[in-house]
Amino acid sequence: MKNVPAVTDRAVATAALSALGVRPGDVLLVHASLRSLGPVADGARGVLGALRRAVGPAGTVVVPAFTPENSDTSPHYRERVRGLDAGAVDAVRASMEPYDPARTPAPSMGALAETVRTTAGAGRSAHPQTSFAALGPGAGRLLAGHRPDCHLGEDSPLARLYEADARILLLGTGYATCTAFHLGEYRMPEPPRRSYRCVVASRGVRRWWEYEDVALDDGDFAALGAAFEEAAAEGDVRKGRVGAAVCRLVRLRPAVDFATAWLTEHRAPGR
Repeated sequence: MKNVPAVTDRAVATAALSALGVRPGDVLLVHASLRSLGPVADGARGVLGALRRAVGPAGTVVVPAFTPENSDTSPHYRERVRGLDAGAVDAVRASMEPYDPARTPAPSMGALAETVRTTAGAGRSAHPQTSFAALGPGAGRLLAGHRPDCHLGEDSPLARLYEADARILLLGTGYATCTAFHLGEYRMPEPPRRSYRCVVASRGVRRWWEYEDVALDDGDFAALGAAFEEAAAEGDVRKGRVGAAVCRLVRLRPAVDFATAWLTEHRAPGR
């Protein structure tokens, strides 16, 4: 008979998060691979329930709710149209819906992000490509003022999370997916910039919008994270298990500060 993985219930997951160091009142930026966690009772909703119990009523849970699906300058789009003829590419472009924070899904962000986004009381920031969703009393302050031409810089929720001394929770994921490192890209001296384009709605009319912003590049984030963890001060990184996964709880401020210096040193000018 095959061994069947044990199902982690909400109380066990909450206890594991508390043992990792999550505390009532925390502001958490969460990246999750539910597959890595193994079976959890009620799936993504059970994981979210455990997170909310761990941070308590004064805490706030934040997730990336990015939407590369409505852009023709994203890696997601390039993969989608690879090998298609011109007519098929035009059909793909015509099918792209404009961003609507109330209803546009974020399927590439995973089940937990979608669960947060669709939970009653959740807020979502306004950026048509790199929005964040949040639940908790800090959501409004953290999500406000996300300028549409600033993906992940000073006018984004990442800067507000930095100000709030938030922590990053990597639930079964690694540093390669650590969105907060992008704030370090903005804080480099004269970071390279590029053009982006996506579908938006202006007074109910669908249109393409092009804008310029920092050239985002997460290709070296795994190496950056390993270097940060090796140099981290006591308490800046905590490791433990939640379900079947090794997870990390990371202080966002020192992670971003380290990223700014490391990226400035390790990236060639203009990269």
